[in-house]
Amino acid sequence: MVKRSNAKHAPGAVRVIAGEWRGRRIAIPDGTHVRPTPDRVRETLFNWLQSAVPGSRCLDLYAGSGALGLEALSRGAREVVFVDVEPAVARRLADTLRNLRCDRGRVVRSEARQYLDGIPEPFDVILLDPPFGEQVLGEICQRIEDGGWLVGGGLVYLESPASAGAPDLPQGWTLLRSKRAGEVGYHLARRDQGGQA
Repeated sequence: MVKRSNAKHAPGAVRVIAGEWRGRRIAIPDGTHVRPTPDRVRETLFNWLQSAVPGSRCLDLYAGSGALGLEALSRGAREVVFVDVEPAVARRLADTLRNLRCDRGRVVRSEARQYLDGIPEPFDVILLDPPFGEQVLGEICQRIEDGGWLVGGGLVYLESPASAGAPDLPQGWTLLRSKRAGEVGYHLARRDQGGQA
């Protein structure tokens, strides 16, 4: 379940690549199954998202280390909601935001499906990096669509084992980009402008 990272940092930490906190190392709690997105994948992703992130509302649904959501905040996101089911992970994320003196991040301890069963708060960008053993991206994307969690024209990042190929997307979503880095497959999709929300 643990994915190796190509990041050049000490074990147990991830590095913010660019923006306000460039170079800051973020600790990862011990004894969890957190699997940070590799640096080179994050760099490519945020090149894809460079015009979309500043001023946006972002959801980091399987937050883990928080690397994706923290990178978005560092690059100017207006708000990021971090969702993770593990108590130790949620506590560490809350501590990290306090240490960064950042009031634009909010941590919610919840299972992803349970969170999406709540009252929708439409986001501009949604970041999906579920545990590699769980083939849930198609289902989660459909829940996002059905629940009204993504604005028209909103973007979704999807990460999964490269062997799984591109995930199934809801009707009205378009796959914009798809790449592979070792065992990691990563993709960017957009919801049509004419959708609800």
